[in-house]
Amino acid sequence: MGQQETVATSLADTVREGIGAALAQVDADLARRYPGDPGTRQPVHTVYVPGDAFAADTLRSWGDQALAALDAHAPDAGALAAVLGIPDALAADVHDRVRAKLVREPIEDLRIDFEDGYGPRPDAEEDAAAARAAALVAAANENGTAAPYMGIRMKCMEAAVRDRGIRTLDIFLTGLMEAGGLPGGLVLTLPKVTYAEQVTAMVRLLEAFEKAHGLESGRIGFEIQIETTQSILGADGRATVARMIEAAEGRATSLHYGTFDYSASCGVSAAHQSLDHPVADHAKAVMQVAAAGTGVRLSDGSTNVLPVGTTDRVHEAWRLHYGLVSRSLARAYYQGWDMHPAHLPTRYAAVYAFYRGGLEQAAARLAAYVAKAGGDVMDEPATAKALSGYLLRGLDCGAVDIAEVARLTGLTRADLDALAGRPTATAV
Repeated sequence: MGQQETVATSLADTVREGIGAALAQVDADLARRYPGDPGTRQPVHTVYVPGDAFAADTLRSWGDQALAALDAHAPDAGALAAVLGIPDALAADVHDRVRAKLVREPIEDLRIDFEDGYGPRPDAEEDAAAARAAALVAAANENGTAAPYMGIRMKCMEAAVRDRGIRTLDIFLTGLMEAGGLPGGLVLTLPKVTYAEQVTAMVRLLEAFEKAHGLESGRIGFEIQIETTQSILGADGRATVARMIEAAEGRATSLHYGTFDYSASCGVSAAHQSLDHPVADHAKAVMQVAAAGTGVRLSDGSTNVLPVGTTDRVHEAWRLHYGLVSRSLARAYYQGWDMHPAHLPTRYAAVYAFYRGGLEQAAARLAAYVAKAGGDVMDEPATAKALSGYLLRGLDCGAVDIAEVARLTGLTRADLDALAGRPTATAV
């Protein structure tokens, strides 16, 4: 015992060493380009509020309006389940959790909009609005009322609005620095990107700001909004979005699909512009493949059908929204945009039904994998990674609790992080 059996080989060590040396650059490139999941929480949605409409009570106001809509149009679990088709076994839990979420944390990610939702304004007016936004975000972080993620969408890098966008971003970030520093949940959105060089310009801009304030290089990341055909397919016929991720030099945090701008750029008529249109599916599939393994997350877009008016009209809009969100989740787009407070009940209902509906099966498969117990499905490490990621997303948004996950799997949060290939998870 203790002695290793000698086996015959034919290749000299120099062959192995030579191959290792030849592939060293490839190894380094793989590690740089595909670092994997960043291990942070991804919000389930982004809410856009125009720069002049954002106020200190915006988050609470949206939550209160969402609760009022829920009480008016689906006051109990049975009513909500009947409208949306939620299985009876899930109805009570989903309804209770949606209400609790709207009270506790109605918005997970808020974007103060200085682009399409704000429009062209006199410079002095936009200057004041940007400074005010910074002061409100800083105060919210100070008093504990901030959403987990908050930031602005600036105007794009096209010539007509470039200087204005840069100035607004500068005012906003400078205001945050003067108020005590950049918050941990800061998110910036660069819209209407058409060329990778515009992404590079954003990188240079943020580098200059970091240098001016003595910040660590790479401290400020940003989202790339995919809402032009040129961001999917370039003039040379090559896929563009992967080049944009590369041009971000590690600063890209996510890709956000812009439903209506992208659909319009493809010539889709207004009546047919939707998240489930074939042009949308194609664009998002390209985004998904380009972002896979890079640590850059994906966000779907929005619906512009608002749940307002009579109960029948609200129910119709809710069914549409619930269906679209559920469809996106099944296609691994775990985030989307919400445009109205009354979208929040169906956002969270769809998200919670998705995670609670699959909880027991996912937990059982993961527990069997860890125990090597087999079962009727033989899962591989990649599937175990997906199963643990699914449970972690459910935990992050409040769809499931760590106690029930531990009971069903025997695993801790740290165990799930390890199986998902995440570093130790952080709060945001």
